[in-house]
Amino acid sequence: VFQATTAPPKKKPDPVTSESVVIWGLRLWQVVGIFALFVLSIIITLCCIFKCRIPRTRKEIEARYAQRKAAKNYADKLDTVPPLNELTEIPG
Repeated sequence: VFQATTAPPKKKPDPVTSESVVIWGLRLWQVVGIFALFVLSIIITLCCIFKCRIPRTRKEIEARYAQRKAAKNYADKLDTVPPLNELTEIPG
């Protein structure tokens, strides 16, 4: 079925390495880097446009609420303190 020939064997293609030229004279590592930067920029842009909420535990939510309540209470108390120049008498 197979005919023996004296033609030289077909040359195997060169193995693909990071230095192989892939497209438009760019090497494989450059193409991968550009693609990774593109994907990363899309992810960052989407996260900036849409508020990505990280799920929190109930304990974290309650702690944040207590922290906000304490900060508001402190700010309200601070508003009742008179200005410094009313509290101190300047001699002379």
